[in-house]
Order: sequence, then C-alpha cells, then structure tokens
Amino acid sequence: MNKQSRIPLYEALIHYKNTDPISFHVPGHKSGVVLNKQSQNIFRELLKLDATELSGLDDLHSPEGVIKEAEELLAALYQVKKSFFLVNGSTVGNIAMILSVCEKDDVILVQRNCHKSVLNAIKLAKARPIFLEPEYNPEWKTSTGVSKEIVEKAISLYPNAKAIVLTYPNYYGLVYDLKSIIDLAHLKNIPVLVDEAHGPHLIIGEPFPASAIQLGADMVVHSAHKTLPAMTMGSYLHINSERVNLDKVKDYLQMLQSSSPSYVIMASLDLARNYLATYYENDLVYLKQEISKFKKELAAIQSIKVLEYPDLPGDTLKVTIQSRSKLSGFELQKRLEDIGIYTELADPYNVLFILPLLKDNQEYPLEKAGKKIKELLEEIPYYPVEEEATLVSTGKISELAISHDKLSNMEKRLLPISEAAGQVCAETIIPYPPGIPLLLMGELITEEKVKQLTQLMNAGARFQGGSFLNRNQIKIVRVSF
Repeated sequence: MNKQSRIPLYEALIHYKNTDPISFHVPGHKSGVVLNKQSQNIFRELLKLDATELSGLDDLHSPEGVIKEAEELLAALYQVKKSFFLVNGSTVGNIAMILSVCEKDDVILVQRNCHKSVLNAIKLAKARPIFLEPEYNPEWKTSTGVSKEIVEKAISLYPNAKAIVLTYPNYYGLVYDLKSIIDLAHLKNIPVLVDEAHGPHLIIGEPFPASAIQLGADMVVHSAHKTLPAMTMGSYLHINSERVNLDKVKDYLQMLQSSSPSYVIMASLDLARNYLATYYENDLVYLKQEISKFKKELAAIQSIKVLEYPDLPGDTLKVTIQSRSKLSGFELQKRLEDIGIYTELADPYNVLFILPLLKDNQEYPLEKAGKKIKELLEEIPYYPVEEEATLVSTGKISELAISHDKLSNMEKRLLPISEAAGQVCAETIIPYPPGIPLLLMGELITEEKVKQLTQLMNAGARFQGGSFLNRNQIKIVRVSF
C-alpha cells in the first residue's frame, strides 16, 4: 500500500473518538459534552476530536508515534530532510527560521516586501536587516521579487551575511528567478530562507511554477491553510539542507509554539498532506478546465481586465482582476461582497481571487460566481485607465536609519503625513491584507512612501499600526537629517 494513503494522526483521533471516552482531563468541553446550547449543533462533533496528549495521540513537542509518522510522511512528500507541523501559522515558522540562523547584530539580507512576521523575527533576534527592494511590475502595479543583480551586489557589500530571507511567490502569485539567487547565495555558503506561505501546492508541477524546495532553498515555510484543505493556523516548516542547525530549529519551535497544540488543526494538516499526495493528473486536467472557464467568463466583462502572468508562469490558483472603470479595487471588492462573493484582498487597482485546488469532478460554484460577477459589472461602463508615472524604488539596498535598540529610548512626536518625508518613522504601518509593511519603525520616510500611504488611505485601505492615520498624522522620531 502507498504510505501516503495513510493519515496516521487523523486515524488515531477517529479511533479515540470511537471508543466513546469519558474525559477527566483538559480541555474543559470534555469531548464536546459541556457546551453553550447555542453552539451544540455546530461544534459538538468537531470537539470530539479536540483532544490533548493522551496515550496513543503522541506529543507535538516530542513526537514518537502518530505525529512523528505524520511529519515523516510530510517530509517524504516534499522530499526534504525534516518537516514540522505548525499550529501557530506560518508566522511561527518564519520566526523560528530566522532565530535559528542569526543572533544580535548579525547581518541578514531581507526582501523588503516581506510579511510582517519576518520583520518581527529580525527584531526579536536583534539582528541587522539589510533590505533589498524588489522589482516593480507596472501592468500589475505591484512589487514582485528581487533580482539576481541586487542579491549579487548585497552579498558583495555584506559577505558576512548569515542568511537571506525571500518571499516566493508574491501574494498575487508572481514569481521570479529564485534558482539563480539560491545558487548565488550557496556559492558563499549563505542559507536561503523562503516564506512560501502561498505555495504549498507548487510541488504538483506544471502549470504551477517550481517550489522553492525544488529549487534548493534551505528552509521553507508553507501556509497549508492558504491553498490546501487545512484549518486556519495550520502550516508546515521544511528543512532542506545541512546549512541549517536542526536542533536550534526544534528548540525555537518548542519555545514559540503552544504547549497545548490543537489536535484538530494538526489532524487537518495530516489530511491536507494526504490530499496533496493523492493529487493526480486527471485532477490537474479538471482543475485547469474549471479555472479556464472561470477566467473566460471574467474576461468577457469590459469594466475589468483579467491579468496574465508576464514572462514566468505564476500560480494558477491566483486570479487577479484589475479595474477598467472608475471603481477602485477596494470599491470593486465591496460591490462583490454585497452579492456574497468574498475575495482575498484588494488594492487601489486590483482584486485577488484565490481559487480552490479542486480534484476531478469536485463541485465548486465557479460558474455561478462568474455569472453573478458578470451580472454585477456588465452595466458599469468601461473607463480608459490613465497611465500615471509611478514613483517606485527598485534595485535599492538599504537599512534602518535607527536601530530598534536605539529607537526605544528616543523621543517621538506626531507630524502631519504631508510633512513626514525626510523623518524617521516611529511606528510600523501595515496595509492588511496582505500584511506587508509599508513603513517600518526606524525607517527613513521618503516622498514615495508618503505618496503610497496617502493613496492607500484615500482608496479605503485597512491598516495595522498607524494609530493616528485617522487624523492624517504619523508618529516620527524627534531627529532631523
């Protein structure tokens, strides 16, 4: 029998449930018996699987049984040295990755359009981040990935860098020449850490781009819950080379993850691995047909444009539409929500759909959604987009103007956003989603950043951080340059 057909942790939980156990242990819902009346019909069956470290159910932090077997099956599927289940999302994977490779004052090269968890990890490590500005795609109006040339320059300027942290693909599914960058870093024995949160399914192969694992990255984080059928917060961490200290990674995961991990989330990770391991050619044929029909329906709408990936193939599960009307991406998203269609994110120009990784003959209302979108938007008139000159830095290498250590003891004050260029930012401001910081604490505020922040605010973006944005003010450090 194919080992990948096994679902060891899930099977153990089902066996436990079927014994009709009487609970005298945590959690307090006692296998779903003690519940609010309002939630009994919805939660009772699920909570029968919400167990703890009982005999036969193993221990995430010292696995010897079914969790160990489930993680070994995961590592075998991805063909890596070691894989871990994560119950605190890709955030904990990114933090453990970075803490395991760098310490106080160590230089670490970082793709600037990274997730906030990467920057939080660097702050915890008290390392010295060197930021690499990504390329910009003018058609998609978004940053993509870093170029080989900027990495080459950064390594020559900082040959003692302890690691390079990259994001691949970006939120919209765009990829770049990651293989050349990995090879370049490995020539200097620099480990490559990749936040591949949106790419756990890429190992399927064409038409998907190659996974960072297949391209030789040393550590890779996957948000299984983003494109595989895992529960929210369920993620994977993979160790793919000897450049990584496995014991350090294990230690940090034990420190950072809950000592009471959710068995329901872990079982969903086991099921998601099995789902991916049993994904076959006929499933892929069906998926491509369904996506093609959905995109064709959208492409017939004059007030939007379905964006196509340039040059390199992107993630087929991502479909991005760009407004060709007077509606912004945020306004377009709101109209879609009004008819019950909820998308992943919007920006001033675009709306992103994340499609399901369907198997052969699985039903999903793509056709229904396509028709509803067409009915909603067909009366909205086409409006030619005026191509504006976009001020975007690319190919730039920079670092914080003031380190976090020094910043904590410096005086802060509020300033109108319009007057903030040339000052040092005293807070981190993050458009969410996608969770990529626009401004970092300790970073020099440029005219470009002021313009981008103002544009996002005017378009209706949501933010994490920036407590005084509603007053058109930003917190800055009381220094001048």
